Amino acid sequence: MRRSKAFIPTTKEAPSDGQLASHIFLSRGGFVSQVASGLYNYMPLGKRVIKKIENIINEEMQLADAQEVELSFVTPADLWQESGRIEKFGKELLRFRDRKENLFVLGPTHEEMMVDMVRNRITSYKQLPINLYQIKTKFRDEARPRFGLMRGREFIMKDGYSFHSSQEDLNREFDAMESAYKKILIRLGLDFRIVEADSGAIGGTGSKELMVLAQSGEDTIAVCDTCEYGANVEAAKRSGRSSIPEAPVADFNKFKTPNIKSIEDLENFFKVDAYYTIKCVAKRVIYEEESEIVLFFLRGCDNLQEVKAVNAAGALDIADLSEEELQEIGLIPGFIGPLEQDKAKHVIDNDLINAVNMICGANEEDYHYVNVDMSVLGEAYYADIAEVNEGDICPCCNGKLSFTKGIEVGHIFKLGTTYSKALKAEYLDENGKAQPFIMGTYGMGVSRLVAAIIEQHHDENGCIWTKEAAPYMVNIMISNIKDTEQVELAEELYAKLQEAGVETVLDDRKDRFGFKMKDAELIGFPYTVIIGKELANGLVQIYERKSGENSSISKELVFSQIMKFV
Repeated sequence: MRRSKAFIPTTKEAPSDGQLASHIFLSRGGFVSQVASGLYNYMPLGKRVIKKIENIINEEMQLADAQEVELSFVTPADLWQESGRIEKFGKELLRFRDRKENLFVLGPTHEEMMVDMVRNRITSYKQLPINLYQIKTKFRDEARPRFGLMRGREFIMKDGYSFHSSQEDLNREFDAMESAYKKILIRLGLDFRIVEADSGAIGGTGSKELMVLAQSGEDTIAVCDTCEYGANVEAAKRSGRSSIPEAPVADFNKFKTPNIKSIEDLENFFKVDAYYTIKCVAKRVIYEEESEIVLFFLRGCDNLQEVKAVNAAGALDIADLSEEELQEIGLIPGFIGPLEQDKAKHVIDNDLINAVNMICGANEEDYHYVNVDMSVLGEAYYADIAEVNEGDICPCCNGKLSFTKGIEVGHIFKLGTTYSKALKAEYLDENGKAQPFIMGTYGMGVSRLVAAIIEQHHDENGCIWTKEAAPYMVNIMISNIKDTEQVELAEELYAKLQEAGVETVLDDRKDRFGFKMKDAELIGFPYTVIIGKELANGLVQIYERKSGENSSISKELVFSQIMKFV
């Protein structure tokens, strides 16, 4: 591509709402342009990157025996009503009616559509397993679109769905897809972790996220310093504690604690570690058609993980409560404990099972119980509701957990029969009996990957594309377009690289060298061949964007050297 003919509208101006490097540099570099909140056009450079990523995904999916399909972007709302998700998905699901008043949605994900395509077409266990996928535009009406391609309303996604006759076969395919996704991210040159995750609105179990490590990421993930364990904090687990603080010595008793309401106050009053205190976090738990107050109990040194709490309560969401709401049902904020109290449902953290030497609220103003043995609760409801802390022990080894930031670029689930049962999608097993398909789903954000690559690979001057994702591999820059010798060498090298299949830009613009060099760095070509004044000595320069190194080389050897690089 000759730069003089290319549509690459670079600019010095960053978008007014630009906060992330990817948003700023993809806009300034002429990759994307914003048309409305959360909506972007892909210009030629951006489209080339998208195609590169899609090609890699397609290659790896074919190697994994997945078959590509294309589903309608517009989905009949009836399918979402069948699955029960039309209300659960909330306002992110954009609904509209056609001229005949039929209700439709713009697909944010396509579980229902894929099940509908397969049901009554796959009828026997002999036709299973099957894995179908698409690369498709999606739409989610985000309340706060932001960060450019990272959280837009319209986005490009690879979503795949597998159908099985046994859980064992689903497990096999799940592992195969995890392996294929790893290969995709490795080929794209990304540093990533596959982490345990919460299933959210999609449903199912066995959920894992693919996280590109970047400090600009919205997700906090816990990673082990010894093994490959990683998990989103929403799902992270920990092993037993390596060191236990010294226990307080006391007999069970109700102790007067005037105005001692916080965990810090209890620590100071009783001179104990927060490990031996019990914290109550009261929340309003929201279900589909009702809500209730639920009391979550955990050690004072821990914090409630709200996604875990939602899952433990079997709810859709939770909300904060006022002190007045608690007082209305006879609870005294700051003195709420799990003993002799039935004002609201209890959920107790697993770490408190049979815990001893504990201090908790006595459900009476200005009183706490000391030396509580939690085993007296008997058949209480326990669940993992605590957020892991940095320094906690890894659940898989003796390593320590630490926090880092990640960008979610993929999510895979073991759906089981969640959707096949709801949509009555069945096959006949070996005994001729109708069974619901056992399903898996495998998503990867294509447009988000574009942004993630730049979040991990950039500097203050612009993009630094990895080789597999770069829109063009080589940029040939003519320093002085009026110098006949420079132009002739550039044209000769451009022709040879194109013939060799190397994607190349020839910067034949009449602009100043400094301006063209800033453009090259902003766009992020992996290699720029600078043909300038040194040509008088038979030399040209090769600038490597990643390292920032500029090396001189004989004009006779420049083609072979570039071929070695690419």
